[in-house]
Order: sequence, then structure tokens, then C-alpha cells
Amino acid sequence: MTNSLRPQGHNRAPLPPAQSSADGVPSPRSPQNQKAQANSRPASSGAKQRDAFFDNAKYLAIVLVAIGHAWEPIKGDSRILEAVYTVVYTFHMPAFIIISGFFSRSFDASPSRLKRLITGVAVPYIVFETAYPLFKRWIDEDPSQEISLLDPWYLTWFLCALFIWRMTTPIWKMVRWPLPLALGLAMAATVTPEIGDDLDLQRVLQFLPYFVLGLCMKPEHFHMVRTRTVRLLSVPVGAVALAFGWWAVPRMNTAWFYHRDAAQELGAPWWSGPVMVLAMFGCSLLLTACFFAWVPRRHMWFTALGAGTLYGYLLHGFFVKAGDYQGWFEAAWLHRPLGEIFVTVCAAVGVTLLCTKPVQRVFRFAMEPRMEWAFKRDAAELAREREKRDGAAAREKVNA
Repeated sequence: MTNSLRPQGHNRAPLPPAQSSADGVPSPRSPQNQKAQANSRPASSGAKQRDAFFDNAKYLAIVLVAIGHAWEPIKGDSRILEAVYTVVYTFHMPAFIIISGFFSRSFDASPSRLKRLITGVAVPYIVFETAYPLFKRWIDEDPSQEISLLDPWYLTWFLCALFIWRMTTPIWKMVRWPLPLALGLAMAATVTPEIGDDLDLQRVLQFLPYFVLGLCMKPEHFHMVRTRTVRLLSVPVGAVALAFGWWAVPRMNTAWFYHRDAAQELGAPWWSGPVMVLAMFGCSLLLTACFFAWVPRRHMWFTALGAGTLYGYLLHGFFVKAGDYQGWFEAAWLHRPLGEIFVTVCAAVGVTLLCTKPVQRVFRFAMEPRMEWAFKRDAAELAREREKRDGAAAREKVNA
């Protein structure tokens, strides 16, 4: 264990304030003092420093998401793989959503932030909600596959949910008890099958408490779980979770971990829905804390990839679905231990490549479109530009 992972007591550097990115997912930046930040780099540089911990956490979480999707077609009757799959699904999306909530704290529905929300979340949702059904029509030769912006397909549910969560952020910042209220809505959703599939509202509501928790968190909460004691305790906690997952495989419906159905739709009594919301919220927080405890806080070889996690998230689905439609996962050797390891490595390497800068440059038109033509110019921005032009003209006049 490196010294950089050890807690630094009262001398450790604070985490950065919350900011939102252009791509609609958390974009951690540091240092806290913007004036010091401006003095520490050339005036011509528009790049902002990013906090390594959150970039590392985002990258590792998205790798687990891709691995989980790759495991789904091959886990079959493997009780061990099913147990690991269950444990991973308990915390990988909650961890990512908590970070999303933490970096949404500054969202105030101002024109600039609404513009970033539209270009970084709504537009990618429309693009990929159209692209995935077209892809299925082509590769699976399924002309009946419909395109509907009201029914999120496969991975696009997260963009739909993130848009709704961010738009409601001012409400959660205003109410007195945001987390209990969010939990209440999640519990109510699990007993309301009438919600249906429109906008995947079941997932929006059942994952809502994690986003609201992120909104409520402060930097010191992340410091609390990144201590040597928590890291050591997380080892037996993880072992117990894997053992419990192995025990629960034949006894529990895995669909609970997807948070997309009401209790009645899973063939369970209505009262089990609220109970499972609370139980899974507690288990998810415990394993998420263990995950955060082991996320490196220093710059690693993969730290820069944290800025491209939305690319990896949305693009890896095409490869997973192509393999599913074309029968790539049906080979018998993939369902043996060495085959499962091979699939795991391929998923990790594949999503890593999809987070790289070359891929970002190619697909930026869909993920981070500028769309200046679609928005009115902000009056304050126009005034600043006029002031800058007038100042430049005055200097030229003096020099002349």
C-alpha cells in the first residue's frame, strides 16, 4: 500500500467543490481556490485540473458496469459467477450515481447549466436512443424493432434518469429532509406497477435515493471512508458479501438488483418492495463505501480515462449486444472458468479503449455537441464580449 493512500490527518487536501461537466456526468476539478488555479497555469490554457480520486472512481465503476454486462450472457448455471455478478450489481451503479449527485450540487437551472444539461445529456439520449434500435434492426435483422424516445433502450435509461434527477435538484436542495423523501418515493414505486415503462420511471425513482444522497454529501464524507481502518474492514465485508451472494443465488431473484420492476411484477407480495428498497439501500451503501475505500487518490495510468466514462458507457453496449445477437457468447468454452476470465479481461480492455481520447474525438459530435446555433446568446456574455472589444479598440487607439 502506497503512502499516497494513507490518510493525512488534518493536513490532507480538501476535495474540490461540486461542478457539472459538459457531458452530463460528474466532472471533478481541483484545486478549490480558483484564483490560485488561474495563477498556476498559463493564461492561454483553458484546461482545468481534475481530482484524481473521482476520475479513478468513475473509471473503475464503468469497468465494473461493462464487466457485469459481459457476464450476463455467460453466467448461466455458474453459481460462483452469479454470486460475484450479484455483489457487483449491488454497488457499481449506486457508486456512479452518488458521484453524479455530488457533482450536481451546484446545478441551479441557470441558462448556462441548462445548456450543458441539454447538450451533454438530452442530446446523447436522443442520439443513442435512436442508434441502438437501428443497430438491432441491422445486426439482428429485426425490422419490428421500434424507435421510441419514451422507452429507454438498454443503457440509455441512465441518461434519462440523470436528466430528470438534475432538473429536480433545486427541489432536493430546498426540502428539509431530502433523503427520507427520496427513499419514500422509491418505496412507493416498488408497490406501483402501474408506473409502466415510460421513461423507465421505475429505475428513475428506485435509484433516486443514491442521487439525492450524493447531493447531501460533503467532501469530508469521502475522506471518512478513505482511511486505513475502513480499507482493512472492507476486506472481511467483501468476503461476507460474496459468501452471502453465493448463498442467495438459488433463493433470490436477481431482477431486484436492476431496480426496474415493482414487487408485484417480480411475483413477490407488495410489502416486500419497500422492505427490499431499504435493505438494498443499506447493502449498497456498505459495499459502495468499501469500493470508495480502495479507490486510489493519486494519479494512476487510468486516471485520465475518468473524463471519458460516458463514452465507454454508451459505446460498449454495441459490442455486448452484437455478441449477444450473433451468438458469440454461446461457445461452450466461454462458460468455463478460463472462458469467464477471458470475457472479463476483454470487457475491461474494451471499455478502457472506449474511454480514450481518440474515441472521444471521433464521437464528440454525439456526446458533447456545442450546438451554439440552437441557443440564444446570454445577455451577460454579450456584454462581456462588447466590453472586451471596446477595451481592445481603446488600447489600439492609444498605441496608435
